[in-house]
Amino acid sequence: MSNKGNTFKNTGNASSVKRAPRTAGNVTYSKKRRFSSFESINFSEGQRKALKIFGIFLLFVSFIMAVSFVSYLFTWKQDQSYITETNGGWSTLFRSADEIADDAIELPVVENKLGKLGALLANQFIYEWFGVASFVFTFILFIVGYKFLYRKSLLPVWKTIIYSTTTIIYLSVTLGFLQDFLTDSPHILEGKFGYWTNQLLKIQIGSTGIAALLAFAYLAVLILVYNLDLRWTWSSKKIDEDLEDEEEDNFEPFTDKINSTANTSQNTLHTPIQEEEVEDIAQEDFIASAQTTLNMQVENKEENKHEITFTVDVPEVIEKPVHHEQKPMADGPALSVEKVVEEKAITANDLVAEFGEYDPKLDLSGYQYPTLDLLKEYGSGKITINQQELEANKNRIVETLRNYSIEIEHIKATIGPTVTLYEIIPKPGVRISKIKNLEDDIALSLAALGIRIIAPMPGKGTIGIEVPNSAPEMVSMRSVLATEKFQKTDMDLPIALGKTISNEVYIADLAKMPHLLVAGATGQGKSVGINAILTSLLYKKHPAELKFVMVDPKKVELSLFKTIERHFLAKLPNEDEAIITDTKKVINTLNSLCIEMDQRYDLLKNAAVRNLKEYNAKFVNRRLNPEEGHRFLPYIVLVVDEFADLMMTAGKEVETPIARLAQLARAVGIHLVIATQRPSVNIITGTIKANFPARLAFRVLSKVDSRTILDAGGADQLIGRGDMLLATGSDLTRIQCAFVDTPEVEQISEFIGNQRGYPSAFMLPEYVDENGEGSGGMEFDSRDRDQLFEEAARLIVMHQQGSTSLIQRKLKLGYNRAGRIIDQLEAAGIVGPFEGSKAREVLYPDEYSLEQYLETLRNSE
Repeated sequence: MSNKGNTFKNTGNASSVKRAPRTAGNVTYSKKRRFSSFESINFSEGQRKALKIFGIFLLFVSFIMAVSFVSYLFTWKQDQSYITETNGGWSTLFRSADEIADDAIELPVVENKLGKLGALLANQFIYEWFGVASFVFTFILFIVGYKFLYRKSLLPVWKTIIYSTTTIIYLSVTLGFLQDFLTDSPHILEGKFGYWTNQLLKIQIGSTGIAALLAFAYLAVLILVYNLDLRWTWSSKKIDEDLEDEEEDNFEPFTDKINSTANTSQNTLHTPIQEEEVEDIAQEDFIASAQTTLNMQVENKEENKHEITFTVDVPEVIEKPVHHEQKPMADGPALSVEKVVEEKAITANDLVAEFGEYDPKLDLSGYQYPTLDLLKEYGSGKITINQQELEANKNRIVETLRNYSIEIEHIKATIGPTVTLYEIIPKPGVRISKIKNLEDDIALSLAALGIRIIAPMPGKGTIGIEVPNSAPEMVSMRSVLATEKFQKTDMDLPIALGKTISNEVYIADLAKMPHLLVAGATGQGKSVGINAILTSLLYKKHPAELKFVMVDPKKVELSLFKTIERHFLAKLPNEDEAIITDTKKVINTLNSLCIEMDQRYDLLKNAAVRNLKEYNAKFVNRRLNPEEGHRFLPYIVLVVDEFADLMMTAGKEVETPIARLAQLARAVGIHLVIATQRPSVNIITGTIKANFPARLAFRVLSKVDSRTILDAGGADQLIGRGDMLLATGSDLTRIQCAFVDTPEVEQISEFIGNQRGYPSAFMLPEYVDENGEGSGGMEFDSRDRDQLFEEAARLIVMHQQGSTSLIQRKLKLGYNRAGRIIDQLEAAGIVGPFEGSKAREVLYPDEYSLEQYLETLRNSE
């Protein structure tokens, strides 16, 4: 019997066994190392120290590059402006600020976290070279540095360098190709390498050819790296039929071969196989077992090589066909059923599981909330009980009521920071109106200002008499904000107003008010109350969650908050100041807020939700698609410090948008806080009062003013210095306003303003009034035009593309300067207004018409 190909040789001497090379056909593979192992090299101690230092140096450079690159993504406008407007070379790294200022008209500010070095390094790699693909360089340096430091490899070094280099080139070119579809986007994604590579390829093979080339390169890399299988798959039915046909063809000759082997063998070991067992064995398993012939050659030390053959004797049962159950044949051709493949639907839960919930705070993830140390502590914060004063007041109240034949059964005192509440229960038969009419008499007997009688006390069945304390206690803002009640509140817009008459911290939710009207005479604490509201919100909300629109006709009250412009303030496009003082700009801002309100209602309608809270919750859970215009919507609080001045100068132009916002803006997260020191009916009109159910009244001078604000008396009986009444519906609550001084507000604003903020304030929609004057209307003096104004105009008209990036790239300017030029071109009527992601419209078709227009401009100057 021939044993070729089926014989395994095992020698008796185990030590003589050698591993055979791996073979495939006639080709023998042997594993060779490309380079000697880095770990196996015996370095001297000095060399090892040098390698460790070099590894630490590479890790340090990787860290420096990573920090500068990440910072550059947020500060690239300022960094580019610094580099371009200071003759942008590496030589500026070692020049002083005075030397640079001599060359530049206005010295830009470098905002990169690593200063000039970070700006120059990031600009060189990201803008001048490979774009955001340059982040891969930090990865390469980290892998190589780790190798030198620890003499261990996190990843194969040479493969990492090759794959990373390919990734840098491919990613830069790909982003450069995609950049053509984002006409007004900054060219920091692809870098100059990606941009010019695409420009050269576009000339040769066009955009379609570039797309095909990128797809080819992508598939080629996948095949080289992962051996990607691109074969088409057939249906499972067809594959099963082919396998069955192939098995039937191979079964018969192989059976003959086994029988032939069994007849010619001399030393045969017969293994009986029962018929029942054969029927239980699957056809393919039985063939595999029938093919098994064990040939072993045993080499003994003393004897010659003997060959022992174990052969499986196949009984005659093999020739007996295996019976299969006959399936009934249907009329006509056989039916093959295609396997149903269910498409996996991506749900919101899948997106959240893969990417996590959307975090609106991620843009300013390092933002730090103001600390309580910025606020001062006024007084002890504890109520001092003067038992002698309480007894004296009680006796005077009882004696005064007895003079008018009014007997009382019980009296209780509740001590507050500035006012003490005496609750009395009169004897049966006493009319409440009789006690109410004795307000002035009780005040006379107590010799106190600001006696207020509450008859009856809501929900208590008693009559309350509020008497000011002889030594009032000041309520500091710090003592209010430090309480657990404020720190752990879950309100959407919590405002800590102060302490009630029972010495409890009073916190209201502006989102549920939903608007607040603040009024009071001059010098009674109205401005302090506005500062307390704003301070509460600043201590509790992140800049991504809240924006302020501030209107200050007096120009001094809200100016302290100008330093938080890039964090919390909102303004109109192309406006210099975020705090509005001009009446015309106030009108445009209010109408712009109406546009913002309408846009938000459209988003809520498309999202099938009813209010801002539900909309943001749906967006955070990734159930809304940003490509359909959805975005995270922050709360917007409009603060007007002196409403009376606006009503006097603008009248209906201000009242109409205010009324619209008050009626509709609650559901979309826009809330109003309006303050005035003239609570007259021509200022607080019926339309305004109807839409401001929450009203905060400081001390006024007459009962008429109190009724104008609160629709009830009582504000004229307040004692001033922050003593106020809050009306929410039918309830009146007396509160001592928390005191926050101007230096404290200034420290809070500086603490927030010194942190990294957004590139600019939150931009409101542009508004164009009936006269065609837009909120973003720009006026440029001809003397203020940039020196490259005409050159930029010719460039824009020649390319017929009104893009800031085009000016920046062709004229080698910083983004800020290029943006100013495009604004000047818009003001001059050469390009159209800003249209989002689309390029601006060019209003001149050719250079000839442009030259005529420029000549006209020169003559008019």
